[in-house]
Formats: sequence, C-alpha cells, structure tokens
Amino acid sequence: MRWKMITTVEMKALEDSCGITKSVLMENAGKAVAEVVREKLSSQKNKNILVVCYHGNNGGDGFVAARHLSEEHEVDVLFIGDEYKFKPEAKENYEKIANDDHIQLFENADVIDFDRYDVIIDALLGTGAAGNLPESVKSLIEQMNDSKALKVAVDIPTGLNPDTGEIPGKAFDADIIVTFHDIKPGLEKFKEFVVVKGIGIPKS
Repeated sequence: MRWKMITTVEMKALEDSCGITKSVLMENAGKAVAEVVREKLSSQKNKNILVVCYHGNNGGDGFVAARHLSEEHEVDVLFIGDEYKFKPEAKENYEKIANDDHIQLFENADVIDFDRYDVIIDALLGTGAAGNLPESVKSLIEQMNDSKALKVAVDIPTGLNPDTGEIPGKAFDADIIVTFHDIKPGLEKFKEFVVVKGIGIPKS
C-alpha cells in the first residue's frame, strides 16, 4: 500500500478548513474506531470493552466509540481527565455516555481490573502527546499494557510523538492503531498495525 503522510499541523489545518463541523468529525472518528473493533471481533457479542479517555478531543473520539460499541458489547469508560478542560464537542459526548444506562463510567483507575477486558481502547492523548507523560498517565499505560486484552489506539498511541515516532518514556503498546484521513509520520514504522479511516474530509 502506498501511504500518504500528513503531519499534525497539516491535519489540524485540514480539519479547520474542510467545512465539516468538529462535532461531525468527532462522531465520524469515534464511529470509525467502533467499526474497526467490530470487524476485529467478527460476529462476537457481549465482549467486555474498556475505553480509557482524557479531556481532549482524543477522549471525545473515545466517548463516541464507547457509545457505538455499547450497542453490542459491555462497555466501561475510565475517564481520568478534568471536566473543566473539555472543549464543547468532547463535553457533549462525555455527557451522552454519562447519561447512557448501557455504559459504566469510572473516574478512578484503582477500581479497574484491566485483566477482565477483552478489548482496551486508548483514547487518552493521541496527537496531543508532547514530551514526557505525567506519572499518573505512565502508571495507567503500564497497567493497560500488562493486560492480555486486544489493545486499540485512537489516532496515535499515547506516548508516541505523532510526527517523529519518538517515545520519550512510556507508550501504549497497541495491537491496532486506528488513524484518520492519512497516516502520521510517527506511525510509519508501525504501519503493519495501522488502519487508516476516513472521517469525511475530502482527499486531496
């Protein structure tokens, strides 16, 4: 497959200029992640899925994915971010899952048994990762990595620099990376694990 690279700056510029609302882009991104997970699980139902989210747009994508996956599976969401730092689109989707009886929402990682899940979805930092991760996030990544679950990253594994591929410290050890529109340069060496999904932005 011939890959076209897009940097995070170029991707943000596309998102800002494509004429599609950020709310629709987030819905499309989260739905795309859910579709990839469904395909991987084939026709299996009622699997235990954990979506781990922060307060950025990557977390918003995760909230959307959780909502779609909860139609067929048991879905828990672990939110470790700050509600006061939500952007409008992420806040909207957080409120949807917080009021969804089909989704269990947790805000404390200490109560999570990571080994009970069939799938763990990393929707923490995505392209927002910069430099070393906070200790709390590093510890969480270690617990997620230690699980035998299928590990899926939303856009970029947390801890990986999206433009250089550098890992300053810990990074989520993804089995599948669902990235959007085009592959980011930092994913080139992991491309055997990458699935590129469109989110409505026209290809140039």
